[in-house]
Amino acid sequence: MIIEVKNLAKTYRRGDGTPVPALRDVTFSISSGEFVTIRGKSGSGKSSLLNILGCLDTPTSGTYLLAGEDVSRYDDRQRSLVRSKQLGFVFQSFNLLPRTTALENVEVPALYGEHTVDRAKAMALLTRVGLGDRADHFVAELSGGEQQRVAIARALMNDPPVLLADEPTGNLDSAAGESVMELLTDLHRDGRTILIVTHDEATAAYAGRELLIADGTIASDRVQQPAPASGVA
Repeated sequence: MIIEVKNLAKTYRRGDGTPVPALRDVTFSISSGEFVTIRGKSGSGKSSLLNILGCLDTPTSGTYLLAGEDVSRYDDRQRSLVRSKQLGFVFQSFNLLPRTTALENVEVPALYGEHTVDRAKAMALLTRVGLGDRADHFVAELSGGEQQRVAIARALMNDPPVLLADEPTGNLDSAAGESVMELLTDLHRDGRTILIVTHDEATAAYAGRELLIADGTIASDRVQQPAPASGVA
């Protein structure tokens, strides 16, 4: 298993000390090479779960094993190192550096951890997502769909075993969103483990498995027939 979560709980506290449970007794596992969505409404707990799975936060109780490594109680420095090696992130708002080119954005993850910048590799990744001819364009010169493709290429720069996508089509029109989901499907065919967090049923339909989260717990865990994707042109 690439991800193993057992009896995970997360509780926040208001200013007056009142506990606010965000996650309760969450248990599931994901095998290497799976394409999984975690779907839930706003306030369901999916963002809290994503933060823990992305090693941006730690659980109040329970365990989280990533590639066999118990990261549940790691400190900030340890979690940062895990993120640079094990995880690639794709965000709804792209989170690209505005005053740099597409190619330079893809290179950014290699500046952290124990990696070295490999311009040829960054260029190959841009070509892989269909943007080889846009490498020298600045972020403002790219469409939303192109920016998300740059973000996906960036997420792959350090060869992470897991790709985490948070509402990857949320800021895109339907055509660009479909193109991005076809790209993620294509990457899954290459053997990538992909986990998408979304509220959108159409986005969730691309995965072969859906975890539905409600009120901080896993309400259902079902295998499904993925929506057809034609691949990347």
